[in-house]
Amino acid sequence: MTPEFSRTYRIDTLGEGARDVAIEADESERAKLAGRFGLISVDRLVAKASISAKAGVITAEGTIDAAVVQACVASGAPIPATVNEPFVLKFVAAVGNGTADEEIELSESDCDIVEYEGGAIDLGEAVAETMALALDPFPRAPDADEVLKAAGVLGEGETGPFAALKALKDKLG
Repeated sequence: MTPEFSRTYRIDTLGEGARDVAIEADESERAKLAGRFGLISVDRLVAKASISAKAGVITAEGTIDAAVVQACVASGAPIPATVNEPFVLKFVAAVGNGTADEEIELSESDCDIVEYEGGAIDLGEAVAETMALALDPFPRAPDADEVLKAAGVLGEGETGPFAALKALKDKLG
């Protein structure tokens, strides 16, 4: 299955020096990415990168510029968000010797490694995933606390053992 925002670069065309590229998601791709990542909309997704190959590792270094609209986790209200992030991605050939049940330990530096199969890397998919990871996973509108309170959701201070003790103290006078 081809990703919504696929921009592939064949490894055999990269050559010795760095190759500068610029990619941008069109309206249809942005709409599909919004659906996949649970966003209200993706208004802009642009990336500029320098791609280079050395010793079997393809490195893409650049910046992501994106504008999205997320939904508040409490009220569903639209929350505009931007991503202006530098990135360094290392593409390595997939080894294929692991099993689905095998547990893998990842260090912080491993998080920027993308495996690829065949003779090409997909910079578009890597950029889309990087954008999604840069977003706030729990966006909250300014009025989120009031919306939750009106719906009967208790705040942190109103739950737990100390809240129970406070309620008992209030009852006793």
